[in-house]
Amino acid sequence: MRAFRQRGYTVWPVNPHETAIEGLPAYASIADVPGPVDVVTFYVPPDVGLRVIDAVAARRPGEVWFNPGSESDELIARARALGIEPIAACSIMAIGLSPYGL
Repeated sequence: MRAFRQRGYTVWPVNPHETAIEGLPAYASIADVPGPVDVVTFYVPPDVGLRVIDAVAARRPGEVWFNPGSESDELIARARALGIEPIAACSIMAIGLSPYGL
């Protein structure tokens, strides 16, 4: 979240167990996020990703990132079956920052 906020992105954290994350309201589901969703970046274990990928696909994001440790062959296959071309890489590095400095 910090990296994307530093780069000027509007960030909507999704976590069903929190009401706020780093001062931002947290949504229980991606379905609850207001407005369009352009980029989704996963930082959860693959089994959690498998439980939510259908809801992510329903929002039709332009990009879906599976950060190291969040990807699995099964999750990537499911994403593709839903019409998502997943990106399995570090989304923080892709926006020009290092996750180690955050």
